[in-house]
Amino acid sequence: MKKLILSLFLVFCLNTSFSQYLWDYGFSGGVSNYLGDIGGKEKPRRDFVADLKLAKTRWNVGGFARYKWRPKISLKLAFDYLRIEGDDKLSTNLGRHYRNLNFRNDMFDLGLTAEWFFYENNDLGNTYRYRNGFRAYLFGGVGGFYSNPKGFYQGSWTKLRPLQTEGVAYKPFGVNIPVGVGFFFTFEKKHRIGYEINWRTTFTDYLDDISGSYPTTAPANGATNALSNRSTELGGSAAADNPGAYNFFVNPNGTARYAGQKRGDKTHKDSYITMSLSYSYVLRGKSSFYRGRYGHFFGKKSKRRVRKIRAKF
Repeated sequence: MKKLILSLFLVFCLNTSFSQYLWDYGFSGGVSNYLGDIGGKEKPRRDFVADLKLAKTRWNVGGFARYKWRPKISLKLAFDYLRIEGDDKLSTNLGRHYRNLNFRNDMFDLGLTAEWFFYENNDLGNTYRYRNGFRAYLFGGVGGFYSNPKGFYQGSWTKLRPLQTEGVAYKPFGVNIPVGVGFFFTFEKKHRIGYEINWRTTFTDYLDDISGSYPTTAPANGATNALSNRSTELGGSAAADNPGAYNFFVNPNGTARYAGQKRGDKTHKDSYITMSLSYSYVLRGKSSFYRGRYGHFFGKKSKRRVRKIRAKF
């Protein structure tokens, strides 16, 4: 019995050492949007996709590497370059509309996620050759990003973070929690075409440079003063005639600043979403122990010199 257990243990260890591992690496491209203090319709802020402005959907591109860690789990490291954007002029909420703020943010995102495959078919078409397959997965993980919001002012994009438009110094780097769903097709065991939706929740409210209140005192810097309260650019009395326009305490007539009053919604953090198509190439190989012992890699056998032994009589 002990010999049998020992034999099974050795067989398991050898199979583990000789088993194939799978890497694939590739690139992706798609669209991006965000949920923050700009957007929505006539109602107050709503969660998830209800407040997204499709007119401000922008782009994202990236690259990734994925490692098959377990039969049902893969680990993925991805780097993305993306843009999110928003403009109060598109909102039908009078408070947001007459606040008249806008932003654009070109972001860099690095994320590490674990993918769990909840459905898979490793032999599409039932050919019994197992060359084409399909997998669908859920994923979650942790990531980091670089943020650089800008406002369109006097014909050009101006960096907002150095100006401290709310009198708050916030950092350009942050942490996010990426979660989502995706799938990919595998062709000829080497090529993968995939699609993925990635929602990233952050711990900052300043992706759009809007969070809390107007500064308690008017900034001395002219650009900061102008980009902090942009309701004065609109002029007219349309907002003054409608109390709903004062949801954010803006002043379109420029007669008062409403210092220290509400400029954004600091009770909710910002988040952003990407939807991407991807292509990746699969690498297949053996363990280092297997290569060292059996001398071949990726299925190519090494040529060994055969020594002839001459018998002596």
